[in-house]
Amino acid sequence: MNEASPIPEGEWEPGEDAAHPPKAGAMQGDLTQGPILKTLMLFSLPMLLSNVLQTLNGSVNAIWVGRLIGESALAATANANVIMFLLFAAVFGFSMATTVRVGQSFGARDLVAARRTFGSGVGFCSVVAALTGLAGWFLADTLLDLMSTPGASKAQALAYLQVIFITLPFGSVSMMVSMGMRGAGDSRSPLYAMIMVVLLDIGLNPVLIMGAGPLPELGIAGSAIATAIANLGGLVFLIWRIYRHDLPMRLRGPELGFLRPRRDELAYIVTKGLPMGAQMLLVSSAGLIMIGLVNQLGLNASAAYGASLQLWNYLQMPAFAMGTAVSAMVAQAIGADNHERVDAVANVGMIANLVLTTAMAALIVGFDRPLLSLFLGWDSPAMPIAEHIQLICTASFVIVSVTMIIQGTLRAYGVVIAPLIIMGIGLYPGRLGFYYLLEPQLAGDAVWWSFPFGSVVTVALTMAYYLMVDWRKNR
Repeated sequence: MNEASPIPEGEWEPGEDAAHPPKAGAMQGDLTQGPILKTLMLFSLPMLLSNVLQTLNGSVNAIWVGRLIGESALAATANANVIMFLLFAAVFGFSMATTVRVGQSFGARDLVAARRTFGSGVGFCSVVAALTGLAGWFLADTLLDLMSTPGASKAQALAYLQVIFITLPFGSVSMMVSMGMRGAGDSRSPLYAMIMVVLLDIGLNPVLIMGAGPLPELGIAGSAIATAIANLGGLVFLIWRIYRHDLPMRLRGPELGFLRPRRDELAYIVTKGLPMGAQMLLVSSAGLIMIGLVNQLGLNASAAYGASLQLWNYLQMPAFAMGTAVSAMVAQAIGADNHERVDAVANVGMIANLVLTTAMAALIVGFDRPLLSLFLGWDSPAMPIAEHIQLICTASFVIVSVTMIIQGTLRAYGVVIAPLIIMGIGLYPGRLGFYYLLEPQLAGDAVWWSFPFGSVVTVALTMAYYLMVDWRKNR
């Protein structure tokens, strides 16, 4: 990132709104000052709540679809959601790159550069989402065939996926706006928007699926339309809040030209964003392979693993939220040229994350039976297997959560290739290599023990890179 000069109070660069010049002193969303632990916790908590709400929303929507339409419709949404995850992984990567660059400029008190990056990210994401949505509308049938979608659910999956594709820009742009705002130190506005999205989505799903009053019965397409309306509502709320409260990322007058992506901004967003999106795809692909291995152990093992995954999703949320918060805080510290604070933020983040994640893991293992019974019957034959899995695997998510904090720090310095390579080694030669080497000796347990082994490999390599390589030169 180029050195950015703070804008003296009362002065601003061309393109700034003369009625609202940026200040050189303390700014709203400033993460470069104050107690680190308090700032980190207050900033990451809204993100944690947003992640929890988003996961709950998906679960409730699955219940609506399964109960109101049937199992084939639920299978249809599962097939469609696999495709959508691939798309949102790319959008997440671009959004995270935008967050980092906005944070660096914001920390340097260069609001012009922060808004320019924010505008480029939103504009680029809008174009990509629109083109992808249009192409997806026409290619949805082919994509479902490539996935070998069962014929019983293909028609429903097609109806669902086409609506999701054509309304893709709502959710994609909303994600980009939310991540950009977090780079400017605002994690509350995205939380408020997520609350609105969840309430709209949960409320509209049964109404549009079954029909009510003048509204026709839309079936599975109604579920997709409900999600689209909810995402649009969340996006409109974010835009309203930005301008209603004159938040730092607002664009006015000539600044609206920032929505046309600039070459230098686009180069950063794409070159840094693609590896971050690829990392999500890497984790997802390894997860699909693990599901295939678990399925070979029988129906009870699959059910036990599915229930365990539900608990592990919540276990990983604190580290994910805190890693994103650390990335934003470090990015702002880099912009402020305060590299001593970077080390403090990373260290506090790792300690706070370990304490919180360990406490959650202890609760999950200590109360595994009542928690697992939410997804399995209390006397289900899968229950002993699930309890066995929890004892072996849960600690691995505590171990690997450390990497999310370190990766958040590295991302802020523009280091994205090394974490991708390390994650690939931990998941494939590490986790899957362990399984194939020791499956003859451990039988089915090789699947479960591969989790902690892969996590140890990932953490060891990440810590070695963090401590021994001069990754700060990328600033």
